[in-house]
Amino acid sequence: MPTETLMTAEQLLHNPIPHKRTELVKGRLIVKEPAGYPHGRVAARLLIAIGQHVIATKSGEILTAETGFTLRRGPDTVRAPDVAYVSNAQIAGRALRGFAELAPELVVEVLSPDDRQGEVREKVLDWLSTGSRLVWVLDPERRTGRVHRADGSESGLTAQGAFDGEDVLPGLRVRLAEVLG
Repeated sequence: MPTETLMTAEQLLHNPIPHKRTELVKGRLIVKEPAGYPHGRVAARLLIAIGQHVIATKSGEILTAETGFTLRRGPDTVRAPDVAYVSNAQIAGRALRGFAELAPELVVEVLSPDDRQGEVREKVLDWLSTGSRLVWVLDPERRTGRVHRADGSESGLTAQGAFDGEDVLPGLRVRLAEVLG
């Protein structure tokens, strides 16, 4: 039986697949179609809302959709959230080239209609187990959100609710109704 060849983060970085969304999970390449319009609209609104707060507070960096982060080595896992926040303290003194070897403190995942619950759960666990403190998951189709915290607690949101930056981005509140339109 043939042995599966695993990919490294460096191979993924230097051999992109045009017009596709890619991640690396335990050395295995995951390829998906580009996100649709509703996903892009909601992700952009979240990026703007969080970005305005980050710029105003000068607390760190906000990163746009599909920025890769190397979460594990041997075999490599590279995840790419829709929106990410890293604090100034987290990036101080780091050489940030290619896929940063860190887990953003805040990660936002906007679901697409083809996302499977098990895959989303695995992604959330990858983020939290490697150092992310807060993961927001937004489902535009169902008009709901879910907050996952590093301490293992979770909470759900309806369209009338708001994501809160908690101790990661104090003072940040993003109302679901505003980003869902």
